[in-house]
Amino acid sequence: MPLTPTDFRKAMGAFATGVTIITVDLEGTVHGMTANAFASVSLDPMLVLVCVDHSTRTHAHLHAKKRFGINVLAEEQRAISEYYARPERTHENAETEAAARFDRTRHGTPMLHGSLAYLECRLHSAQEAGDHTIFIAEVEDVIVHEGNPLLFFRGKYREVGDDVVR
Repeated sequence: MPLTPTDFRKAMGAFATGVTIITVDLEGTVHGMTANAFASVSLDPMLVLVCVDHSTRTHAHLHAKKRFGINVLAEEQRAISEYYARPERTHENAETEAAARFDRTRHGTPMLHGSLAYLECRLHSAQEAGDHTIFIAEVEDVIVHEGNPLLFFRGKYREVGDDVVR
């Protein structure tokens, strides 16, 4: 039997991930999207990657601005993740519908209140990969807070469980 996109999606869903919101400023307005295809690439230089579907509005914004934020969500930020995952979202309603509030960095990049970590990023390179682009960015600054992450596993949001005992 040939491999189907459903089979592939199911296999990838078996890999538990954290959840991030990619944020970018466009003419004074916060634009963002939920992403869990995010990873560390290098320590020297400090690089991360995020994969973004070509069909998203954020895709074009990342190419245009070349500066963005990655906000690692805390377990109580599920509503924010769901809001920014909707294709029909309007950025003007993020605070009223999902309690998403933002500060600005010295570069003007939106930084989400309450996130576990924030990474200020400058685009390093972009590589087309099927229906997505892999954006590799240099991390210029980080802010880290205490708390537990919002997780995504097998199509559902999860929370951190007990420690594994050997």
